Amino acid sequence: MQVYPAPFDVRLNADTLDDTVVQPDIVIVCDQSMLDDAGCKGVPDMVIEILSPSNSRYDKITKFSRYLKAGIIEYWIVDPVAKTLAVHILMDNNYITHIYSEKETAPVNVLKGCIIDLSEVFSN
Repeated sequence: MQVYPAPFDVRLNADTLDDTVVQPDIVIVCDQSMLDDAGCKGVPDMVIEILSPSNSRYDKITKFSRYLKAGIIEYWIVDPVAKTLAVHILMDNNYITHIYSEKETAPVNVLKGCIIDLSEVFSN
């Protein structure tokens, strides 16, 4: 398993004519054969986006749709202003969403046994 911060290119549909490239804030790739000199070729196991006023809509709508269509197993959206975490887990070709507050812990579903204490993530 490798964790990559932005800028790190992810070519979601690298084996098709669709050459969509995204740069999530954080990418987790468990299958090292997906990595090459240009980044990740294919669907990573997990992506995390951290909202800012300039990208909020894009991350919540456009990237959400792209990640769902590509089949990303776990997509997190961190909102540092609201101090919430939206965890989207792929099940039956749809995302099931769980919202966590700053006082909770969130399991990383693609990494068994890994739990994130959100009070540490959102501490000032």
